Amino acid sequence: MAINVSTLESNLTTKINATSGTTEAKEFLLLGKAVESINTAVSNTSLQPSNNLSDVSDAATARTNLGVDTYVTTQINNVVDAAPGALDTLNELAAALGDDANFSTTVTNSIATKLPLAGGTLTGDLTLTSSSGNRQIAITSTSGIASLEVGGSTSAFIDVKVPNTDDFDTRYGHESLNCTGDYVFQRANSTKLTLNSTGADVTGTLTTDGVTVDGTLDIEEVVEKAAIDTSTSGLFQAELKERGVVFLTANQTANRQINFRGDGSNSLNSMLATGQSITMAVLATQGSTAYYLNTYSIDGTTVTPKWSGGSAPTAGNANSIDVYTFTIIKTADATFTVLASQTQYA
Repeated sequence: MAINVSTLESNLTTKINATSGTTEAKEFLLLGKAVESINTAVSNTSLQPSNNLSDVSDAATARTNLGVDTYVTTQINNVVDAAPGALDTLNELAAALGDDANFSTTVTNSIATKLPLAGGTLTGDLTLTSSSGNRQIAITSTSGIASLEVGGSTSAFIDVKVPNTDDFDTRYGHESLNCTGDYVFQRANSTKLTLNSTGADVTGTLTTDGVTVDGTLDIEEVVEKAAIDTSTSGLFQAELKERGVVFLTANQTANRQINFRGDGSNSLNSMLATGQSITMAVLATQGSTAYYLNTYSIDGTTVTPKWSGGSAPTAGNANSIDVYTFTIIKTADATFTVLASQTQYA
């Protein structure tokens, strides 16, 4: 069987033109018959070479010459595009979606159960873990104050549980706890701190770098540090931030200058605010030859104390302990009034 393309085209044109004026259904029927004839001819394995289909000896060659294989391959590649090998078939895509025909609905319903970043209400417990072993939760606020509130009833409480370790390091910038009941802080099931409507109760020893009392101080007992010093001569540095009582236990061998300061790194001027005062007692042991404190300074600047009785001492007391008491009042920046006294104990 041979196909004369020119004749075929002419006959098709004649057929199609002959349908002019008839119904569209008839025109499409004739066109369909023509296409069907061509399709049958191309798929027939006895197709012989002729006309513009050079060397067509079988249907596969015909498809190649007609560009069918190339067209199909191109369309498949367009569909696959640059998909990875594990997702370039419909079966692989279906498996990736869990063979879920309602995947979109499933995902939407799952997202609806999650807490949004903008905030929301949890209806169950929230458990946080950290592989670093450090902070597990941080509460921050752009307003400068972050708060943790517990409400719902007067019996609501915050239960903080710490592992069996002494390394419990908490750092605060600003903290605010609000409730109508007491806050009780325990360690090893033993109450150590209670915050109540009147203030705070501490059970045990409270160690702090400083205490500011803005009101009446009601205490039952005070234990004050008395530093032991064995020096006998030279400049004596009285560091009021470290100690309030100094006992010079060895017999003094010379008259001495005493300089008052905060500590080795801080001045007394920076330690005290205007209108504040501080007191130190210096106990100086004297042998058979007595000496005394005869020069006085604050932060390296000489000061003249006002002495009890109206005059400064001119000597120490032999075979005694001379107790010097200095009360320093800051009246302005780097300006101080010093009240002093010397008392013999023998």
